[in-house]
Order: sequence, then C-alpha cells, then structure tokens
Amino acid sequence: MAERETQERLRLWLERAGPGFRLRDAATEEVVRADDQRVRVTKVAGVSYRLDALQGDAFAPGRRLALVPEPDNEHDPHAIGVWDADRRQQAGYVPAEVAEELDAEQWQAVSLREYHEDGQRSGLRILLAPQDAWIGLPRA
Repeated sequence: MAERETQERLRLWLERAGPGFRLRDAATEEVVRADDQRVRVTKVAGVSYRLDALQGDAFAPGRRLALVPEPDNEHDPHAIGVWDADRRQQAGYVPAEVAEELDAEQWQAVSLREYHEDGQRSGLRILLAPQDAWIGLPRA
C-alpha cells in the first residue's frame, strides 16, 4: 500500500467506443488496456439469471454501479454483487477469481460495455478502479 500512496491519483476518462467505452489515462492521454494493473476490466458473472435487470438504463454503459460484498454467501464468502447505483437491481457478480483479490470497500465500478443477443442486453463488462481514482464520465 505504501507504493500506491506515493503514486499520483489515477485519473481516467471514459471515451465512447462502439456499444460502450474505452479507458484513457487523463494524465498521459494514453489508452488504458484491459490488462493494466491499476484497474480491473471484467465481465459480470451470472447475468443470464438476471437479464430483466439488464434491460433498463441502470446498467447502461457509463453508469456508476455499487459493489456489495456478500461475506455470508453460502457458495463463496468472497462474493461481490454488482448492483445499480441505487442498489435496487442486481446484474450479477464480480467473477470469483477477481473478487477473491478485492476488498469491495476499496474499489468502485462503472459499466463499460454491453452485449446484445436477439435485440436485448445479454452481458455486461465493467471497470473496477480504486475508490480514490477519478473517473470522468461523458456528458449525456
């Protein structure tokens, strides 16, 4: 953690790209790749069980999302639910292999890209960034 404290605050822009957004480092203007160690970009797991929730605007690309830890989850004590910002609807979960590495209280989430099948949203990719990162969202 000491190394992170000495680094400049991460600042990211969301830039429109197809049916979603790509990331750009606000300091360098370089595109931030999905494998950048400062962030996590991942598909949401379990969306096929909650497709109705995905159809509204709450999970549209560019929306802030809530990460909700589920320490009492009987299948995975590291489970982190992905909810809309108001915590009314759940889209799914941070994948287990990613959730195991995260403290949900130290991270924030933004919807990046949606996937469509038969005219409906069928999947979601999200950005996970440190809580202290600044994320510039495009104006509507």
